[in-house]
Amino acid sequence: MAKLQPPQAPQSQPAAPDGGWGWVVVGALFVTSALVFGIIRSMGVFFVEFVQYFGESAQAVSWITSIGLAMQQCVSPFGTALCNAYGARPVVMAGGCLSALGFILASQATCVTHLYLTMGVISGSGWALVFTPMVASVMQYFTRKRSLAMALGFTGVGLSSFAFSPLFQLLVEMYAWRGALLILGGLSLNIVACGALIRPLGAHKAVAALAPGESAWSCASIFHRAYSYLELSLLFQRPFLTYSLAITFFNCGYFVPYVHLVAHSRHEGFSQYQAAFVISATGVTDIVGRVVSGWASDLGRLRLSHMLVLWTGLLGLSLLVLPLGSLGGSYPGLLTVSLAYGFCAGAMTPLVFAVVPEIVGMERMLGALGLLQMIESVGGLLGAPLSGLLKDLTGSYTASFLVAGGFLLLGTMVTATLPHFFSCTDQRSLQRHAHNSKQQNQHSPESGLMTNSISEKLNHIDTIPYSQPQLDRNSLQLEPEVYMPLNQSKTDDATNKC
Repeated sequence: MAKLQPPQAPQSQPAAPDGGWGWVVVGALFVTSALVFGIIRSMGVFFVEFVQYFGESAQAVSWITSIGLAMQQCVSPFGTALCNAYGARPVVMAGGCLSALGFILASQATCVTHLYLTMGVISGSGWALVFTPMVASVMQYFTRKRSLAMALGFTGVGLSSFAFSPLFQLLVEMYAWRGALLILGGLSLNIVACGALIRPLGAHKAVAALAPGESAWSCASIFHRAYSYLELSLLFQRPFLTYSLAITFFNCGYFVPYVHLVAHSRHEGFSQYQAAFVISATGVTDIVGRVVSGWASDLGRLRLSHMLVLWTGLLGLSLLVLPLGSLGGSYPGLLTVSLAYGFCAGAMTPLVFAVVPEIVGMERMLGALGLLQMIESVGGLLGAPLSGLLKDLTGSYTASFLVAGGFLLLGTMVTATLPHFFSCTDQRSLQRHAHNSKQQNQHSPESGLMTNSISEKLNHIDTIPYSQPQLDRNSLQLEPEVYMPLNQSKTDDATNKC
């Protein structure tokens, strides 16, 4: 059995072009995010139909969305490991096929359990292979415009939330829920075309992980590569664990309105189209919030983690007051609070992913996104069923929205415990800048011309190197601004100047 080679130093990431083909990848993220989270957000239309058709409780039907969301997040490390080994393009295309297959099979379901397995497990696994690799592909193409690129890509979620709710309602009325799910399966196949647009910037991590002559199928090799691909060492780092806990709390409350807001509106006595329009309206402000957040983040006035805390705090407060908006059957009040919720929800989404490189660095970003999605799946799995249980116990959705807002505020407080959170500068960026400056000094042309003693004394002076064949170190003398060879008779004077 071949011995494992020591872990190689991480290869430097290729320079991000901040544009070019990256904008095409942003367009692909726009479509895929619409066909993943846009569908998840609009599942409330099917929620009412499933409760009536199968005669199940709100809690039981809520597990459909929760299982799908939990699978999308829990299986993400597996998707990122495949990306490290084979690249993002084939992984995203395979995920699109799985997503479509789940909806097609769900159209033939005869009980809620079938929906758990099809829409939950199969489609959710497909979303896991799609979303995180697409996000990582966009982030690798941008540095200065990263937040704006992420925000533009995620506007597909808001636009689809505006368009999908009335569209799904129309499809349900025309073709029943079975025909509507079959059409969703056809729409999901567009993810395959989006995956084909991905162009990787660098080599796969598999090339760097395998040592020469190493057996690819030995137990030690498989364990080593799995540990490397999954970036499991991040699980022992406090900043990453703290951030993961905060995102888990966010996830407990973030999706509750998208699952129960339509049902809450119907419960308050509004028509089905009025209820569907509430979700559509939040989709419009969601788009505005994403663009505003991305633009403001790239200005650099505030750190990304500070802006994330700002938007999540406002989002939690909007959920706390959402039940008050519909008191007395006031549709304008419900619509106003829902618009505020949509804006804050859209503003926080691109920041959740943009903060990750600030914590772990770009080199480990792909694996960190996968692990983060897996950890936060606990929140996605429990959030909607817990809110459904509270509705069954209390008879209304007021307690559900209050608890969801409390989870978001709790996540905001946990985020504030990150190391160096109250610093006005990004410590990791400063460390990278110092490291790059050191590397440039070590490989600069003049480093071979200066002796250690001179360089220690004159680091504050800008120097211009002078080179010639077989230059003797003793002939190197100092003038006020340049190094140049002098006659031996001037050696003493130059030494006195030093």
